[in-house]
Amino acid sequence: MRKKVKLAYITNNAARKAMYKKRKMELIKMVSELRTLCNVDACAIIYSPDDAQTEVYPSPLEAMRVLAKFKNMKEKKQIKRMRDRESFLWQRIAKVKEELEKQRNENREKITQLMFTCMAAPNIMQDLSLSNLKDLSLLIAHYLKDIDQRMNKISVGPGQEEDCKPPIVTEGRKVQ
Repeated sequence: MRKKVKLAYITNNAARKAMYKKRKMELIKMVSELRTLCNVDACAIIYSPDDAQTEVYPSPLEAMRVLAKFKNMKEKKQIKRMRDRESFLWQRIAKVKEELEKQRNENREKITQLMFTCMAAPNIMQDLSLSNLKDLSLLIAHYLKDIDQRMNKISVGPGQEEDCKPPIVTEGRKVQ
């Protein structure tokens, strides 16, 4: 497992230069892999105030060709292919929210299935963990609240107040 790196300026000069060299080589390797595996035009231009010369991968001539190809695109295509940090983050947030909603729906479906299984065979509830029982209890409470609200809407006629409770019916007779 990879150790999480704290993203902050490295104050130690030697450590910062060593990290720079390591990360620079990783970046060049990634660009190389991207070019080879995906058959795309890619280049890297790396400037450091500590180095006398700017590093260009794969070569200065190839980098100029890739940049010229990009600049010659119509402005609309350029903008389509470019992303700023904010749009990238909003896109990521939307994707994560979508995944979260999908997971919630799957969980809700599983809990609903569990509820109906428990209703059919109550002895299954003995094998459930406390967490599952709490989730099941919340779901049942939610369903009961929803049923009560629907019954209230049906029983409240025009001109009646909404907070009045529906009459309870037992054996065909109304009980107040």
